[in-house]
Amino acid sequence: MSAAAQPAAAGALLSIKGLRTAYGKIIALKGIDLEVREGEIVALIGANGAGKSTLMMTIFGNPRAQSGRIVFDGEDITQIATHDIARRRIAQSPEGRRIFPRMSVLENLKMGTVAAPRSSDRDLERVLNLFPRLRERLTQRGGTLSGGEQQMLAIGRALMAHPRLLMLDEPSLGLAPLVARQIFEAIRELNRTDGVTVLLVEQNAFHALKLAHRGYVMVNGLITMTGSGHELLERPEIRAAYLEGGRH
Repeated sequence: MSAAAQPAAAGALLSIKGLRTAYGKIIALKGIDLEVREGEIVALIGANGAGKSTLMMTIFGNPRAQSGRIVFDGEDITQIATHDIARRRIAQSPEGRRIFPRMSVLENLKMGTVAAPRSSDRDLERVLNLFPRLRERLTQRGGTLSGGEQQMLAIGRALMAHPRLLMLDEPSLGLAPLVARQIFEAIRELNRTDGVTVLLVEQNAFHALKLAHRGYVMVNGLITMTGSGHELLERPEIRAAYLEGGRH
């Protein structure tokens, strides 16, 4: 899988400044600065407990930021409700997939349109072309799918919102290497052919940085390093901490 081609220069679609989030007395995010430009894939890597998922959830309004600003397309969204954030065409595929196991594949996909008045049959067709296995299983209950198919369904449900920003939290978690590569290739294709902007949280640092235009490294609630995906892959400290044994 080749590295993503760098998109044309564009302004920040998502800009985060000085973001702090706490769970009670525990400070989870300690002043995060991060931006995602339109048309980019941006990877956020780090160990378990670094705060990556908390950052994704804070962008989506749950939990609320303690301080700092989250600006999307020039608008401060730091304190607006989660459903209003979704209406601004920000979509998330959460860690753990969280599909509806008793609903069919098609019903799960349609749940992605709840906050998306612009969603259409074209969006459904795009999802089914990206993940042909879902087309074969439209009437099958979500809970009977394999782990990889459930991950495809979770990403497809997010895509049904016709997002300008797609946030993916650990899409390769628990998947066999071959299936994980298929997921990463689908993300690359979405970005390359449809121009979908992606913020990717991922423990598989090698594949994430190969895919990403830019990356951030998070340690204990802080951004400790940033650069292009290629630059971070070449950093010896990144290779030692995250890449040894990780090339599946």
